[in-house]
Amino acid sequence: MAKKHEQSGWLYAILGVLSYYAGLVLGGVLLGIILGLLYPEFIESSSELFLGLLTIPVGILCCWGFYQILKVKWEKEFAEKERNKPKISDIGKKEEDLYPTQNLLPRNTNIEGETPEKNDGFRF
Repeated sequence: MAKKHEQSGWLYAILGVLSYYAGLVLGGVLLGIILGLLYPEFIESSSELFLGLLTIPVGILCCWGFYQILKVKWEKEFAEKERNKPKISDIGKKEEDLYPTQNLLPRNTNIEGETPEKNDGFRF
């Protein structure tokens, strides 16, 4: 997905792995707190391998969440880039025709609607 959206593949591969491990740590802490408060004897009687296996779904969920965040962000950026690209039908048109809202901006005009001449301080 990173290559498709012209991003660094290695950077986001490493960040994906880090998000998985961060999810494992987060899952372990949450599991320790919840089980420690509700069932303290469960933690003491369970093996570390079993408790480690319980945190894997949280790690996978964090990695998937990171993927979804990147997907939404990159697709929004891609859509914005596509929207700002000049279209084939715009070739040959004047810039005023391409951006008509600029004509709606207020100008420096007097009451009669005439634009005063620019006075830059020089007289000839």
